[in-house]
Amino acid sequence: MNSHHADHGAEIEAAIDVALPALGLDVKAKLVAGQGMWSLPALPEIGLRSLVMSDGPIGVRGVRWTAADPSIALPSPTAMAATWDPGLIRRAGRLLAQEARRKGVHVLLAPTVNLHRSPLGGRHFECYSEDPFLTGAIGTGYVRGVQEGGVGTTVKHFVANDAETDRFTVDNLVDERTLRELYLTPFEMIVAGAKPWGVMAAYNSVNGPTMTEHDELQNGVLRGEWGFDGAIVSDWFATRSTTGAIDGGLDVAMPGPHTVYGEALAAAVRAGEVEESTVDEAVRRVLRLAARTGVWDRVAPAVAADELPAPLDGVAMARELAGRAFVLLRNRDEVLPLDAARHGTVALIGAAARDARVLGGGSVQVFPEHVVSPLEGLRAALPEGALTYRIGADPTDELSVAGNGFELRAVCRDAEGTVLGEDTLPHGMVQWFGTDLPDGVTLDRLHSVEITGRFTPRESGLHSFGTKGLGAFTLSVDGTVLFDGVAVADGLDPFEAFFAAPAERAKAELVAGKTVEVGLIYTVPDLTGAPVASISCALVHREPQLDADELIEEAVAAASVSDAAIVVVATTERVESEGFDRADLRLPGRQDELVQRVAAVNPRTIVVVNAGSPVEMPWRDEVAAVMLSWFPGQEGGSALADVLLGDTEPGGRLPTTWPVRLDDAPVTQVRPRDGKLSYDEGVFIGYRAWQRGDAEPAYWFGHGLGYTEWSYEDARVVGPDTVDGDGRVMVTVHNSGIRDGREVVQVYASRPDSAVDRPHRWLAGFATVKCAAGARATVEITLPRRVFAHWDGEWAVEAGEFELHIGRSVADGRLVRTVTP
Repeated sequence: MNSHHADHGAEIEAAIDVALPALGLDVKAKLVAGQGMWSLPALPEIGLRSLVMSDGPIGVRGVRWTAADPSIALPSPTAMAATWDPGLIRRAGRLLAQEARRKGVHVLLAPTVNLHRSPLGGRHFECYSEDPFLTGAIGTGYVRGVQEGGVGTTVKHFVANDAETDRFTVDNLVDERTLRELYLTPFEMIVAGAKPWGVMAAYNSVNGPTMTEHDELQNGVLRGEWGFDGAIVSDWFATRSTTGAIDGGLDVAMPGPHTVYGEALAAAVRAGEVEESTVDEAVRRVLRLAARTGVWDRVAPAVAADELPAPLDGVAMARELAGRAFVLLRNRDEVLPLDAARHGTVALIGAAARDARVLGGGSVQVFPEHVVSPLEGLRAALPEGALTYRIGADPTDELSVAGNGFELRAVCRDAEGTVLGEDTLPHGMVQWFGTDLPDGVTLDRLHSVEITGRFTPRESGLHSFGTKGLGAFTLSVDGTVLFDGVAVADGLDPFEAFFAAPAERAKAELVAGKTVEVGLIYTVPDLTGAPVASISCALVHREPQLDADELIEEAVAAASVSDAAIVVVATTERVESEGFDRADLRLPGRQDELVQRVAAVNPRTIVVVNAGSPVEMPWRDEVAAVMLSWFPGQEGGSALADVLLGDTEPGGRLPTTWPVRLDDAPVTQVRPRDGKLSYDEGVFIGYRAWQRGDAEPAYWFGHGLGYTEWSYEDARVVGPDTVDGDGRVMVTVHNSGIRDGREVVQVYASRPDSAVDRPHRWLAGFATVKCAAGARATVEITLPRRVFAHWDGEWAVEAGEFELHIGRSVADGRLVRTVTP
């Protein structure tokens, strides 16, 4: 913890010792329960203000899930991990803390440090890596940065929340060695290296107990073994039992006001089912969190105002981070970087080039003030007339939230039709929680919300209109009612209203440039007894569907007469999102066909993959270059232009192994059987499993190319200096190319004669190094003793020598040395 005076921790505990005895049971039970969707109650009698939490990992939404309150949108967590640079991510964390303070947020619900157990995991993009060591290192940088900015974190989701199917009820069966060596390791590293102020308990169960009640893992391991002194917060709607949760170590039940804590917790104490001292310990940890974040007036915050980091430029940070994260997988004949003056014309192709997907679906979603698409970025960077654009193939036929061409507002009415209040809408979605309503509007009087305004089409033809959300809707376009009906839930997920697919309701023939009136009336359902009173509805739209064959032909024709072709392919929100797992790894729509057709007529075809997690690329050997842009955040288009034109080197390396096809992937089972999901593969996920199989991946963990060449000249092992100390390896590299560059030096351990069933190689250390053309640099990489240990009821290190393989990926050991840890 970054404190402006050495005894800050003692001051907090002393203040708690004074305050706690003065609080009655009902007050204490209330304090550990959410008062609404995002906050804990204030206790003015002790100078405690309300503590506010907010999603998410790539930006700070604030308490309003709306584009009316814009946020900086950084690249996806997979992109952050692709930088292999904890220091850079620490700076990103400081920016997020700055954003949180601007929005009045005290605790960020991030980072997500679950592992890429399978490429089918729906929130794969929201997690860092398949490797626990890389995940822990990046997560440590993130937490340090955020908390240096005086804002708390809740490292999530503790633990083994690695898939979305039946996430509320699944019991994940994980043996102890696997749990310790893989899934617990990132949390343990972050607790040790960053001292997080919070951890979030997952929805799922692990080996029986649900995680919000898991005494062994929360009280025994997290607090007892690791010394975690922060607060454990439930995932939203995860808690099931008052006694189970409080005795199992859960401090805060979110959201409120209807939770298993509050009145229910006070009643359980009075009934003799829960010890009041157990409640006191939870309250102590909540007060500790409040003190650290500066919402308790009796104690100075952990980071004083004069200790806060210098302000950061969010737009510049988003652009830098995106460029550093791009992974160049293939670069035949050094087609990249492009020389605009020499190469002349460029054909840019793909729906995602115009309408970029900059973030994944679900709770990571924020609303940036602006988004730079690849089309905008390249138009700004290339000479006038050099760029042509064609759609080529649209990855989705779904409707999306009304945006381009719409001017909308939300009008709130009571049952008699009287207007209670209004709100501006930057797009066609309304998402209000609890009392987060427009001025003058109260839940008890709110009867309907009307999204109303005007639409000026870009294209003539049949436009599709529809709804998103659950409840009764009346949809009208140009004065005609097109739909009047009710949308009902299909599943049990309480977030279905937010994450479910939009529904097409009707079509209307419209003329380009001719403005029409549009309206969607949403009748608010009875919210009595709802866990959180939420209003969620959206007007959705799709432009006229053009002939798919013609679109591809137009793109191929443009590519055939251009000096280079850039094809941007992408997944959609129906492919990568919270709430469901993936069914396959194929690009949606006819994008594979598009790439193959373009590559057939232009040998200088460059494919940019706009996806947060692996996709199959059957054309990868047919194109000149393949670049991963991940979900690149709001400045993705500018960063892409920087990298493609050589102003920035692609700095990323793969944080997860990419298969040729799904059938080759070692772990594909993400759907429970009879409520249980068995991690039968044990410690062999990701590259650890690929090394044991017959199939070769498309690209190995750690792979990534730059725009220069590197020679690995020497490596020298130093230490460890003590029996239990860490070792070091000094690696000298030579930038033998003609451009300045950045390299990620990777060190993998192996034990060929091990008596333990181990991976062939596993990540032991890494470091980034920047070097001028022709220059040499020596980088020092720490080798923690723990990376050599295995779990056998306790951590043990086999006696004898381990090999170190030093190179550019797990499959590229250019230098080999030995170490005796």
